[in-house]
Amino acid sequence: MSYGIKEILRMEVAPSLGCTEPSAIALAAAAASSLLPDRKFDSIEIWVDPNIYKNAFAVSIPGAEGQSGLDLAAAMGALGGDPTLKLEVLDTVTESVLKEAKKLVGTGAVRVNLLENQTGLYVRTLLRSHQDVAQCTIEDVHDNITGLTLNGSEVGDSPLTGQISDDRNNLLDLENWLKKISLQNLLSLVDDLDDDDLQFLKKGIDYNLRLADFGLAHGPGLGIGLGLEELVEEGLLKKDMILAARILTSAASDARMSGAKLPAMSSGGSGNHGLTAILPIVAVRDYVDEEKASRALQAVAVSHLVTAYIKAQTGRLSAVCGCSVAAGAGAAAGVTFLMGGDAHHIAGAIKNIVGDLAGVICDGAKDSCAMKLATAAGGAVQAALFSLHGIKVQSTDGIIGTSPEKTMENVGTLSTQGMIETDRTIIRIMLDKQFEV
Repeated sequence: MSYGIKEILRMEVAPSLGCTEPSAIALAAAAASSLLPDRKFDSIEIWVDPNIYKNAFAVSIPGAEGQSGLDLAAAMGALGGDPTLKLEVLDTVTESVLKEAKKLVGTGAVRVNLLENQTGLYVRTLLRSHQDVAQCTIEDVHDNITGLTLNGSEVGDSPLTGQISDDRNNLLDLENWLKKISLQNLLSLVDDLDDDDLQFLKKGIDYNLRLADFGLAHGPGLGIGLGLEELVEEGLLKKDMILAARILTSAASDARMSGAKLPAMSSGGSGNHGLTAILPIVAVRDYVDEEKASRALQAVAVSHLVTAYIKAQTGRLSAVCGCSVAAGAGAAAGVTFLMGGDAHHIAGAIKNIVGDLAGVICDGAKDSCAMKLATAAGGAVQAALFSLHGIKVQSTDGIIGTSPEKTMENVGTLSTQGMIETDRTIIRIMLDKQFEV
């Protein structure tokens, strides 16, 4: 079986409101509560895999006034989320719902369980009312509902479960296909983009630019994007295409990680991946001639394809920062394409950024992700420029392979095998912090 550009984009690129991990928890809770009469319940219990826990631990929840927590995300979803909106489930949450959710969490009615040995993305919610028990399970992909039960019986007629098996199997098939295709053949798919695809890609740029504009206007979170812009104004930094990419991408992350109620166009199952995959290309577009700038939408498509290519190797969540090695590599490929590079140059750019940033860990979603996105965005542009000027990390260096395909396979091995204990250590450190505050 083979896949076209349209299928890959629709499976790997989608709007997401807020960080995808608390959104997945909220979705599971909302789906379960939708089964109960008037959505009334007494308690919520949640089970999550280590990486969902890690990424939902400290990141702000959209509409939660800067507050975070797996328990609060579940309560908000259960009380006021719309599960038909999938990863935009919290778009319907109001101030009164937030107030009620905080009260519910304060009574201890929401319990979170960490499944320390669970591998792969996993969320299960259980809601109890006086006479009913509703459960929802999400696996492998943030919005992939694989189970929905009421009082122990599967709910087969819910619109939420209509595409479970097809979506899940299609994604697995796509990932297996991506692992086998050559970079050259992957890049050739860009030639098949049609007007609908280009409009979809433009929509993603518009989504992510709104987040960047919000970040630059308000300086939420750590205010990394705005801080860099102010350093330019003070004459302490000079704005070139590398710094422009860092500013735009980190500003969007500032907004998203602080809970701004604006959707991001995600890539490879992650909103921050989407920011990293798209915005460096948008920033560089302003520094190139009109002919090159006209290639921006195709360059974004290249970025999404390479991001998906690497995520198929690393898995959706891991101890390696996917914004650095997956979306960062996607952005490096996209910038290279934008500036007129061919498959040979793109391969060099991928090797360059992997050689630079492969050691960046993922220690959960939080405000300081904006700093990592700034690094990834700037590194992506630098990797592209180096490759275009003949500077390429050699296969004798570290985990770099003799080909871009082997390099990306090595990143996957590092992520899925070599970093397992690192991930456990990160989570132990985060768990210990709960008893320090």
